[in-house]
Amino acid sequence: MSYPRKDCVAMILKFLEDKNFEETAHTLERESGLFFNLEYFEELALNGEWNEAEKYMSGFTKIEDNKFSTKIYFEMRKQKYLETLDKREHDKAVEILSNDLKVFAQYNSELYKEMALLITVDDFRKHASLTKYGDTRSARASIFREIKKGIEANPVFQGKFRVPAVAARVGQWSLQMSNLQI
Repeated sequence: MSYPRKDCVAMILKFLEDKNFEETAHTLERESGLFFNLEYFEELALNGEWNEAEKYMSGFTKIEDNKFSTKIYFEMRKQKYLETLDKREHDKAVEILSNDLKVFAQYNSELYKEMALLITVDDFRKHASLTKYGDTRSARASIFREIKKGIEANPVFQGKFRVPAVAARVGQWSLQMSNLQI
């Protein structure tokens, strides 16, 4: 996207944030793919809103873009799967395994098979690789730290963590727009 258009999006985001139109601002971030709001993404992850987190992520990268993107999507979907198993929602877990995780079988078929076997155990924490899983809240925090590392290392996110401070005229424009009654 050209700089004038990027500046325009930055001004609109500033206005939306000033007016507390948070959902609209996040939609613009995602649809433009210009500015990734890591704090918003963290909130989604820590609240277990994995579908919304994946939807937001999709505005910036796809599974197949690079190894970092693949890992990010895998970790989100794996966590969603484990949380579903933890709630003993086996039908939903099978759906996640079939629809969301199957794409990763091409990268590591053995891991996919192991994940499928988790459906058959009473407590997935008894699996050797998941003994330190703990409770859902701490697992989300842990997985977010891993995902964050992937985001920060991923070249598709380079330069997208901050809305640029567009010249002084933006501040003036935002001030003028803030005075509008909406």
